[in-house]
Amino acid sequence: MLIAEGLLSPAQLEQALKEQRKRGGRVGSIFKTLGFVTEEDIIKVLGKQMGIPHMVLSNTLFDPEVVQKIPEALARRHRVIPVYKKDGALTLAMVDPLNVFAIDDIKQETGLEVVSVVSTEADVDRAIERYYSGTATMEEAIRDITAQGGVPKENQQVSMEQMAKDTPVIKLVSSIISKAVKEGASDIHIEPESEVLRIRFRIDGVIREVMAPPRHLHAGVASRIKIMADLDIAEKRIPQDGRYQTKVEDKEVDIRLSTLPTLYGEKIVMRLLEKGGSLLRLEELGFSPDTCNRFKKIVKRPYGLILVTGPTGSGKTTTLYAALNGMNAVEQNIVTIEDPVEYQLNRISQVQVNPKVGVTFANGLRSILRQDPDVVMVGEIRDKEAATIAIQAALTGHLVMSTLHTNDAPGAIARLVDMGVEPFLVASSLLCVIGQRLVRAVCPQCKTSYRAPLSSMGGFKSTGVTMEDKNEITLVKGKGCQECRDTGYKGRLGLFEMMMIDDAIRSLIATKPSSSQIRQVASQQGFVGLREEGFRKTLEGKTTLEEILRVTQELDE
Repeated sequence: MLIAEGLLSPAQLEQALKEQRKRGGRVGSIFKTLGFVTEEDIIKVLGKQMGIPHMVLSNTLFDPEVVQKIPEALARRHRVIPVYKKDGALTLAMVDPLNVFAIDDIKQETGLEVVSVVSTEADVDRAIERYYSGTATMEEAIRDITAQGGVPKENQQVSMEQMAKDTPVIKLVSSIISKAVKEGASDIHIEPESEVLRIRFRIDGVIREVMAPPRHLHAGVASRIKIMADLDIAEKRIPQDGRYQTKVEDKEVDIRLSTLPTLYGEKIVMRLLEKGGSLLRLEELGFSPDTCNRFKKIVKRPYGLILVTGPTGSGKTTTLYAALNGMNAVEQNIVTIEDPVEYQLNRISQVQVNPKVGVTFANGLRSILRQDPDVVMVGEIRDKEAATIAIQAALTGHLVMSTLHTNDAPGAIARLVDMGVEPFLVASSLLCVIGQRLVRAVCPQCKTSYRAPLSSMGGFKSTGVTMEDKNEITLVKGKGCQECRDTGYKGRLGLFEMMMIDDAIRSLIATKPSSSQIRQVASQQGFVGLREEGFRKTLEGKTTLEEILRVTQELDE
């Protein structure tokens, strides 16, 4: 039909069929991938030749009850979504209206006749996400709460407790958490403002708004969340911290909760940690081959201190877990002290910090050293006491790994000295410091390449490309698709800078140097900074120039 309309040549058809034999898939998708036709071309031809109407789903009102007649798995498998039911017939939006198997499956599932309409892949996928991923459930819960007369005023304590236990409020909170888990969010932000209750998710390190219902829902939602975390719902003047566990589609999720009194009420942030999640290997985190090999050699040392630095949420603990996973063996006694325990590891003794009963990083570390450990992992060095004990352990025959909050690897040494640790102890115990950040990876489904002037790379010579080589370089970016929710990015990867502590740096530590002095000496020994490493990742086609500048712009000017 496309050939008859003059939209496709026989040669292009043959090329597409060869491509289909190699990698499979629908030939219409291959036409689009190769740039022969657009999805709109295909839809127009179908409508003209076969009398199948085209429906724009973004302008269509769905009946939620009709949508639920088809299970989510079936809708996703066939790329279809039911729109409405009339006179015993189900109007079904389809990406491929010629798929008779899909139509037969829907007939069998619903017992209804099917009237097909054709919609674009983006339209159908967006509708599936909207009506099966929790947004519709959230909106339905909001309607139910409003229908019951809204929520009571915040000073009505008994009413608030009852409201938090009412089904619509429970449904709303559960659907917010469920949607966040399904979309891979790391944090949920619930923020009251003057007119609305803003709900936002942090996905791949970037916050995006999910919905903004009326502010009067805040009191019920906040009370429900605080009850789940066993917090005092009557106390709204001071910050509170809590945690609880829940289950979303057979996934055990540990939720850390923090409340903060603001002008319009308590802001709530929930950190989502999937318990029992699969551990990555060091090679999968984003290390360059050379850095990865050097790090593997370091973690085989029998004693010493290894530090991983970076801001909150930069993946420091994940890096340490990957290292522990690689050295986990029956012959090793590995003990960790963490807050919280994010992954559960076999053959490793993991201790949860609990200040209420006196289990702090410092006290716990003292007890761990009496347990004959070979390797000790400390979740975070927060003060002089914990730092001193960790260094003493590293000097007495233990391999100690920990995290530290600094902007970069050279800053770790200055940070330890500022804490009050003697410089000679730092110089004697420290093996290496890794600085890291997480950057968004380009979506593989919509990745495209483009030519850019080499000057845009900032003149980093160690990337392997110089002005003498060429004037332009090939970079990548994502156009935006349903798979990445039109962001152009999907998933994240790590940027790492690894500073080995050699004799030159040990001598320098005794003088209490600044971070810039340490960086200068380390660079002479081959140290590669975060931004420089980021530019290498852009040349490899793994991320974008804009993302590297966003994450590293203040680090390595």
